[in-house]
Amino acid sequence: MPQFRFKIASDPRELEQIHALNYRTFVEEIPQHSPNSDGRLVDRFHDENVYAISLSGERVVGMLAIREQRPFSLDQKLGNIDDFLPAVRKPCEVRLLAVEKEHRTGPVLPGLLSVLWEHAHARQFDCAVISATTRQLKLYGHLGFVPFGQLVGTEEAAFQPMYITRERFLENARALQLAPAAREATVNLLTGPVALHADVAAALRRAPEGHRSQAFLADMDALRTSLRALTRAPHVAVLLGSGTLANDVVAAQLSRLDTRGLVVSNGEFGERLADQARRARLDCEHLRFDWSVPLDLDAIAKRDFDWLWMTACETSTAMLNDVAALGALCRARGAKLCLDAVSAIGAVPLDLSHVYLASGTSGKAFASAPGLALVFHDHDVEPAQELPRYLDLGLYVREDSVPFTHSSNLVRALRVAVERVDWPRRYAELASMGRWLRSRVAASGWRVLGKDAAAAPHVVTLALPPEVDAARFARVLEARGFLIGHASGYLRARNWIQLAWMGEVTRDDLQRALRELRRVS
Repeated sequence: MPQFRFKIASDPRELEQIHALNYRTFVEEIPQHSPNSDGRLVDRFHDENVYAISLSGERVVGMLAIREQRPFSLDQKLGNIDDFLPAVRKPCEVRLLAVEKEHRTGPVLPGLLSVLWEHAHARQFDCAVISATTRQLKLYGHLGFVPFGQLVGTEEAAFQPMYITRERFLENARALQLAPAAREATVNLLTGPVALHADVAAALRRAPEGHRSQAFLADMDALRTSLRALTRAPHVAVLLGSGTLANDVVAAQLSRLDTRGLVVSNGEFGERLADQARRARLDCEHLRFDWSVPLDLDAIAKRDFDWLWMTACETSTAMLNDVAALGALCRARGAKLCLDAVSAIGAVPLDLSHVYLASGTSGKAFASAPGLALVFHDHDVEPAQELPRYLDLGLYVREDSVPFTHSSNLVRALRVAVERVDWPRRYAELASMGRWLRSRVAASGWRVLGKDAAAAPHVVTLALPPEVDAARFARVLEARGFLIGHASGYLRARNWIQLAWMGEVTRDDLQRALRELRRVS
């Protein structure tokens, strides 16, 4: 049986096949247009169409076009069609439904309709109109379409205007056997949650085990051993929670020190550390630097502090901070270095052997599911009665990271994610992909945040011009199969978007994303 993929067309080779299929269907089979010597028919609304296609191998075997710009072709033939439609609807027009004859039964049509549904949902359409060939009125009626108005076209190629509402479409979805999993997978370019390897996903699907069982405790011990080996940290605790929890645990430990500290920031996540320090009532100074600008080491060296807290990777602006230089500065003056390493661990080599406290998480560059907080430390920690139990790192240390209920699925998945990777090779791949993408988006005229020397290898932040709405831009890309960052408050406030390849993302995925970026812009 042939295997089909379903997607939004993006490759020029796919578009050429669309023109050829359009010709075979609407010139040779349905005599709607005149023949030509090229054997290709470019639709008059081609530049406004979004094409859902079915691929068998690399061959386009089915398509339909989705168009949202008014007037629709049916508006031009019937007048304003809103009078025919249910009230208060946001319609799109679906045109050029064409499937190769040998594939007109089976999964091709349901798959195309699945892509149509995804696109319509992303663009918030709740009604679709079509010109249905009179040769297939029974089929369209079975799909849930409702006829309206008079026939359009010619005697040889007559079409019945029809519409379908979102509600009617959903009523028929089960009967149509729509299979979203059969479509080409959406490429996840978010900073989290990230795309998972199949082995990691399989670990998540296993039956849960008790957090006191021998199997679970063995997984936890193996995971902590792997994390220590990867980072050279003497100790690590694994908590059930997010990276924010890990940073709150770091703040709780700093609150036990009778010393003054310094929190430095040059982006959103450094600002969040300062907020967490205030909430923990830490005795510290907050030293701010401009966003997307490297930390000023000389300015930091002039401050008086016994501990320093900073981000290793400032994800908001896609920059790496100079951990090695600041670590050397701290050691020279006997100060303790603390790191928010949430987005750095798993993306760049990190030596935490002399880092007092560092936070991490499972759901970023480790490419596992979110839900585990990691706290690395270079010193022994005892339980502290003055701290809330959930924030008491000493309890986790004393109980080998299992003082309370834990998730066997998350622990097993993270163990698989850490142990399956050749990390030196992974770091090199991320760096190569980062250099490649940054150079090309910059060459295309995009404003790329962050200095090249300090650029994070696994995420890029782009500042859009004021006339381009980041949220709308991201929705268009999502409809074309690419999830990008845009919804966080700091991104919305600045009209920024982000692309990240922390999870299972390939160079080919980035190449296709770049083509869509250029096309949408």
